[in-house]
Amino acid sequence: MELEPRGRFGRPFVYRESTESTQLLLKDDPPEGAVAVADEQTAGRGRLGRTWDAPAGTAILCSVALRPPADRRIAELSLVGGMAAADAIEQALGLAAQIKWPNDVMVNRFKVAGVLAEAREGIVVLGIGINVNQTREQMPEGAASLRTIDGVTREREPILADVLERLEQLYERWLQGGVDAIYDSLGARDFLRGRRVSLDGTSGIAVGIDREGRLELDIDGERKLVESGEVTYER
Repeated sequence: MELEPRGRFGRPFVYRESTESTQLLLKDDPPEGAVAVADEQTAGRGRLGRTWDAPAGTAILCSVALRPPADRRIAELSLVGGMAAADAIEQALGLAAQIKWPNDVMVNRFKVAGVLAEAREGIVVLGIGINVNQTREQMPEGAASLRTIDGVTREREPILADVLERLEQLYERWLQGGVDAIYDSLGARDFLRGRRVSLDGTSGIAVGIDREGRLELDIDGERKLVESGEVTYER
């Protein structure tokens, strides 16, 4: 895979056909905007220690090095990355993409991408996985690829370049004004808004993502703000 960066994100760019995890390719104190990509991850991780598996060459699997101020909430960067992925996916598909708090991208009620922000040795590594060319047989339940949605097989490089360009723009806005600075676009993509959800065993109605990136729940008439947690929803 080759990449022509449209900005500072993607410089430097590291590519491997196969690696244990793309975040391990970001070593030796990488500068902000450094990107690592692989065709295959043998031990890719999603949220809460889950695995992220995809047949070689079918998905976008990348990690981006970020250096936000130490006083900022790292969890907010999952929403920033999710917005960048959703924008790029919507551009590629011509269909609406939504954000399922805290870190999934949904199209037609199926998960097509996931984002994970993790602190590591003075940097934040933002992992982004997008299902692009997998077949239906290669997708787990509840997930989809761009190909399974519209039947089109795509080159991954243009989508990756689009994601990184949008991520750089959204990240700069986030640095200036936090989640509030991207909220108008984020709120419009809120997948859980109005749905009955379960959070750590508690059931309620998702009111929506607030301007600090938290999920607001209505639990029997009482409002609760959640900064992190595992959310499931009634289909």
